[in-house]
Amino acid sequence: MKVALVTGGGTGIGAAVARRLAAEGYAVVVTGRRAAPIEEIAAEIDGLAVVADTGLVDDAERAVRETVERFGGLDALVCNAGIGGGGSLRDLDPATWDDVLRTNLTGAFLTCRAAIDHLAARRGSVVTISSVSGLRASPESLAYCASKAGLLMLTQCMAVDHGPEGVRVNCVAPGWVRTPMADEDMDVLAERLGLDREAAYAETTVDVPLRRPASPEEVAATVAWLVSDDASYVNGSVVTVDGGHTPVDVAMVAFGRATA
Repeated sequence: MKVALVTGGGTGIGAAVARRLAAEGYAVVVTGRRAAPIEEIAAEIDGLAVVADTGLVDDAERAVRETVERFGGLDALVCNAGIGGGGSLRDLDPATWDDVLRTNLTGAFLTCRAAIDHLAARRGSVVTISSVSGLRASPESLAYCASKAGLLMLTQCMAVDHGPEGVRVNCVAPGWVRTPMADEDMDVLAERLGLDREAAYAETTVDVPLRRPASPEEVAATVAWLVSDDASYVNGSVVTVDGGHTPVDVAMVAFGRATA
């Protein structure tokens, strides 16, 4: 049996990844800072829940250690744990900056560092979950965008360093996905514009070619492919799951609307 560790596995994309990998025959360990969500997912998929903050050295190492002790090794690591955190340069609290970078970027570094020898022993795979916000700047999202951009380069550096050991490291960069965190963002936008949540999702995807957000399951399907043997020669890649978001030339969308 192959073994996977999914950080931030209690809700949203992480939970969908845990379910997908379990359905494909993996023994799955999910981590998170809150016990209830990860224990619920672990019970559903007959996996293991480990309460851990992957931004802390001891917690990251313990999560990997408990995975290997329970299941005998590690084949796939999905670094999904992440938080938001708005603000521009003038109003961003340095404590928020530190928390976002620690969770979104340092957490992936620490978990991969703890896992690399186990992954190399089984020629395993890492998938990091970044965002299109690591590729394109967003307003009032300084810490979040910086953390996700850093995660892209962390991924590619690890792919270069550990590819010779047979460890593949790739990144998934989703656009808007219907998750609890995105729902909160939509509620904020909806309040500002006098809309409801569904109208806010429609507003944020009006210039996305597929005209809708993704489901967590659509992102999970891409993760499952990247850790599979079907992607055996894919290494150091950034795969966007964004409905065509990133190729859009924002300076030209008005012309598209005019011809619609």
